[in-house]
Amino acid sequence: MPSNNLSTPGHFVADLSDTPIAAIDTIDESEKARSSWSDAWDSMRVRPMFWIATALILVILLVSLFPGLFSHTAPNSGCLLPNGNGGPEAGHPFGFTRQGCDIYSRVIFGTQASVTVGLLATLLVTLFGAIVGALAGYYGGAFDALVSRFGDIFFAIPTILGAIVLMSVLPDRTSITVALVLAIFAWPQIARIMRGAVIAARSSDYVMASTALGVSKLQILVRHVVPNAIAPVIVVATTSLGTFIVAEATLSFLGIGLPPSVMSWGNDISQARTSIQTAPMVLFYPAAALSITVLSFLMLGDVVRDALDPQARARR
Repeated sequence: MPSNNLSTPGHFVADLSDTPIAAIDTIDESEKARSSWSDAWDSMRVRPMFWIATALILVILLVSLFPGLFSHTAPNSGCLLPNGNGGPEAGHPFGFTRQGCDIYSRVIFGTQASVTVGLLATLLVTLFGAIVGALAGYYGGAFDALVSRFGDIFFAIPTILGAIVLMSVLPDRTSITVALVLAIFAWPQIARIMRGAVIAARSSDYVMASTALGVSKLQILVRHVVPNAIAPVIVVATTSLGTFIVAEATLSFLGIGLPPSVMSWGNDISQARTSIQTAPMVLFYPAAALSITVLSFLMLGDVVRDALDPQARARR
């Protein structure tokens, strides 16, 4: 036995080079550190629901951006009263409305208005609510109290009810107008979620370390706190997009959303009320398009929530 080994009767201590301990303790510095977003991606990409929802959403977005690729028939042209409530035929797979217009073409071109309102409303609510909530949660004090009380006022008003009242007095009803009205009454939810996440993150060690290094509060908020607090906001924004599409359809159904001249699923559903007993399929197709779109975003939001919040998945 080597002389540098400690030995006792029947025992010996091997050299460190002869053991795998050195290899076990070795750190591979070439491997990049994994972030929570990388872990979330690994969690999402193995779930079939994620790919199904993503595929549906991509198709819906493609239809809304380029409706002419999916329908060569202008929705308002060729409307013949003799075709009213007619069934499917060559070139018109969904049949005709009461006015003799092609249902398939209206469903395709109606995607643009409905999805536009949902995307704009979600973008406005997320940006405004996240910024206000982050500032209120990080700086606190009088600004936090003011934002909280101001948000409580809007939070107490149901979004649809507030939108009905406001839209009924607005002379101009466009996709941008509807999105702005919905955002006015929906931002407090995002602001509250962002505020709570920022309050939880501002007491973290990396925030205290940055403060000790002399980094300004605004830089700490933008570079460190917000990226670590934005996950719950992304989850809510994903599911809210479908909610805003439904809200636009509800307002248009009631006659105070987009004007009848604008094709949207809500307007088509509203016009189909008079034919629901004699030709229920006139109502079925725009309602099915609306349901599939909302379901797609809800499915995606469910997957994103589980990926960004493992505790939610464990509680199931």
